[in-house]
Amino acid sequence: MRTDIFARLDREPEPPKIEVPRMTRTRLALFGGTSAFYLAIVVAVLLSTGLVTLDWKIMLFRPYQQWPEIHGFLDYYVVLGQRGPTAVMVAAWLGWRSWRQHTLRPLLALGAALLLLNVTVGAVKIGLGRLGPHYATQIGSAELFAGGDIFPSGHTANAVVTWGILAYLATTPRARRYLSALSAVVALGVGLTTVYLGTHWLSDVVLGWAAGLLILLALPWCEPVIARAEELILALRDRLRERLHARRRLVPSLPVATGGPRPALFPPRASGAEEPVREIIGVHGGRAGRGEGRLAPPLSPPRAHAVRSERTPVTPAGSRRPGHSRPLTGG
Repeated sequence: MRTDIFARLDREPEPPKIEVPRMTRTRLALFGGTSAFYLAIVVAVLLSTGLVTLDWKIMLFRPYQQWPEIHGFLDYYVVLGQRGPTAVMVAAWLGWRSWRQHTLRPLLALGAALLLLNVTVGAVKIGLGRLGPHYATQIGSAELFAGGDIFPSGHTANAVVTWGILAYLATTPRARRYLSALSAVVALGVGLTTVYLGTHWLSDVVLGWAAGLLILLALPWCEPVIARAEELILALRDRLRERLHARRRLVPSLPVATGGPRPALFPPRASGAEEPVREIIGVHGGRAGRGEGRLAPPLSPPRAHAVRSERTPVTPAGSRRPGHSRPLTGG
């Protein structure tokens, strides 16, 4: 039994007992409060309240011009909110978790969270159609219903969901606390970075934080669907394995080098079958001695009832002369 630190990286002998999060009263209260906050931000932008004025003040302040020395670093840091790179990194980690713990739940939970993110955030983006700061047309306007797609901030919501799913799937309370703090810091930094770069309004970022948090809080409702999907996938895997094993049993393959049967050059004859009679034919058609002539083809078996025609003359034995192609008849 291994006792070093690398033993924790080995595959567990059996699936561990992991407590699945449930929709408790505390989580339900947080979900309700976050939903109300989400609606309040949307209404504030629709009515062009002081939140929209704050958006314009920050945009005209141009933070990327005030602190240009951190621009290069933040260009790379904002990648932590892009869906493609972050999804690949987190999926790789959760894939290893799935292999180690003999369960597909981590990967399925990530897939469910990203699906909810695309549907909910994408629908609000397209429905409100807000333009970004770089494409704004009128100072003080909310820039809604103008064909844009930045409200809420997809970078921010994706950072909350992608890194927050690690805390959601943590197996110990201590790991859950640490990962929750880490994901909150990353999501907060990604959102403020988009404001610094001028790609999002501040209200976009605030709504993105709320949208991502709502998805994480709603994941316990998806757990029965995730469990059912895991059962179906594992059952399909077992059926495919059984078919593959059955096909291998039906077609055995033994290499000749290891003592397997060698293929016969001629198929074996049935029991009771007569061997064909071969005789050596000489050059002139007669029988030759040993080592002369060639092998004649096997003789066809005599027919049981041979009927000769009355017109066919019967040639006496020994009346054929060597060198003649037809028999000689008497008279």
